[in-house]
Amino acid sequence: MIAGRGIRVRLGGRVVVDGVDVRADAGEVVALVGPNGAGKSSLLAALAGDLPAGGTVEVAGRELAAYRKVDLARLRAVLPQKAQLSFPFTVSEVVRMGRAPWAGRPESAQDDDAVDEALRRTETSSFAQRPFPALSGGEQARVSLARVLAQQTRILLLDEPTAALDLRHQELVLTVARERAEQGAAVVVVLHDLGLAAAYAGRVYVLADGRIRGSGPPAEVFTEELLSEVYQHAVEVLPHPHTGGPLIVPRRKL
Repeated sequence: MIAGRGIRVRLGGRVVVDGVDVRADAGEVVALVGPNGAGKSSLLAALAGDLPAGGTVEVAGRELAAYRKVDLARLRAVLPQKAQLSFPFTVSEVVRMGRAPWAGRPESAQDDDAVDEALRRTETSSFAQRPFPALSGGEQARVSLARVLAQQTRILLLDEPTAALDLRHQELVLTVARERAEQGAAVVVVLHDLGLAAAYAGRVYVLADGRIRGSGPPAEVFTEELLSEVYQHAVEVLPHPHTGGPLIVPRRKL
């Protein structure tokens, strides 16, 4: 559904993504993990076409450059790390912005239903008429996700969607991501929480210093040796008592 080959990004005279190959197929959640400065967000922005990059990116079998912006917006939706919105639009109006790519097309008849469903799924319906700038950081994050869901695209690119959320809503966001994948979407998500990545992603890419250090199913990739080296902090990887999936715990001197 979306694939990058030889992706190279330079920012401020420094190479932050260095010859990376990455892909997400229809029906899967792919997580990009790694320490701060590893290049995760830059790689996601390159896949989205929001950051100049070397290499090639293909979306649904065509090179990114072949798409008009509006056509690309009907295929992939992007959730940035921070919502930049100063005007006092209501929550409902912000979510409805996700329907802009469909204006003037038959799909626009679904606008109301798409907005209502996105609000419901992100548990933001109860404050749909409140001004967006008046919300807490976590509430804004969920509204921003609702806007992306309302866009109803086949590809979702989510940059740290759980960073400002409490435990309940972290689980909600990743559950929604997995549901969209089960419906046939390709989801690429940047995560710092390795436990969430292990639980919800079918495939992970571990980045460090702009390069891929490991890729594959979390149970195979999340090893004590690799994670301890990449994060420069000793970790233990333990089997979950019920699922058998990997639990990642930092070693602490208490």
